[in-house]
Amino acid sequence: MISIKMQEQVKSSSVIRAMFEEGKRLAEIHGAENVFDFSIGNPNVEPPEEINKAILEILNTEHPMSIHGYMNNSGYEEVRATIAKSINDKFGTAFTQKNILMTVGAAGGLNVIFKTLLNPLDEVITFAPFFGEYRNYVKNYEGELVIVSPNTVDFQPNLEEFKAKITPKTKAVIINSPNNPTGVVYSEETIIKLSEIMREKQKEFGTDIYLVSDEPYRELAYDNVEVPYLTKYYANTVIGYSFSKSLSLPGERIGYLVISDQAADYENIISAANIANRILGYVNAPSLFQRVVAKCLNAKVDIDTYNKNRELLYNGLSSCGYECIKPEGAFYLFVKTPIENDVEFCNLAKKKNILIVTGTAFGCPGYVRIAYCVAYKTIEKALPGFKALIDEVK
Repeated sequence: MISIKMQEQVKSSSVIRAMFEEGKRLAEIHGAENVFDFSIGNPNVEPPEEINKAILEILNTEHPMSIHGYMNNSGYEEVRATIAKSINDKFGTAFTQKNILMTVGAAGGLNVIFKTLLNPLDEVITFAPFFGEYRNYVKNYEGELVIVSPNTVDFQPNLEEFKAKITPKTKAVIINSPNNPTGVVYSEETIIKLSEIMREKQKEFGTDIYLVSDEPYRELAYDNVEVPYLTKYYANTVIGYSFSKSLSLPGERIGYLVISDQAADYENIISAANIANRILGYVNAPSLFQRVVAKCLNAKVDIDTYNKNRELLYNGLSSCGYECIKPEGAFYLFVKTPIENDVEFCNLAKKKNILIVTGTAFGCPGYVRIAYCVAYKTIEKALPGFKALIDEVK
């Protein structure tokens, strides 16, 4: 018999993954070309050419045991040093290899840092709408996820409510910008105010509160929007980064943590995170792809493809009468449902072979997320269905 905790997690299994599996089922019935699957954030833009070149170069020039063997649990020293230098060049920081811990994607990194920081019943605050797996990541270590209700005007964090919800039990705050599911980039003004609030509360309670920034979409920002680098605003910051979207490598599970040495108790945190990486069963990040990404830090995916999709979907849905904020980053559109029940709306959309995800899954009922990391023609062919859908329910 499975554990009580897993019984709960099976019941609340990912709505996104369930819809993705439903898409595969419907494709077998109706043909893939007649199913419009906007459910999952699976990049449709190919990795840059540099990736394959780097793989071949490494395989052809380096010793197999050097490529495939164990290394320090934090990752190869030279890879971490290269990543630290790249971050410093881009953001004017002063990191070294000691600040970098290679991880099994951003998800692995978030689990490592929560394993490192959380005691049972410690609180982690996040802002709705938020990536639903945060619930599980915090619950894995007996923490409590505290949710700040959404600001549906512009989807910047609701800072007044945030301030009121910080308690002596607050151990961490997790943010995600560019945001999944809204595509909103948290502004510098927002980050400055959020940091001020956290410093005030640390002083008030005599505690350390860590800011965990989940950044798989950092490079996917449009119209020259700047994404603030958070270690420059708040000392107790940990950044979780992934190459899944920036280099279209979601299945390779490669990312890293940046742990600022300005953070309180830095030495113990970096040591414990290194051990957590091992005892959680990751042992180390994938060895080949540590070396690959180190050679490709200046490579980029074709963001213009996503931008064209963004423009087509946003303009197309707006002209049909849907209400939504134009995303500044990532590859999601967060749309207000024309009926109150977002679950019912998704079920109605499914009858037209349109697969979208409820806002309820992200802590924000009354909305749906549409992932536009799909073929342009998929959006073109789906728009008449979206139009018919809103006409039916209004």
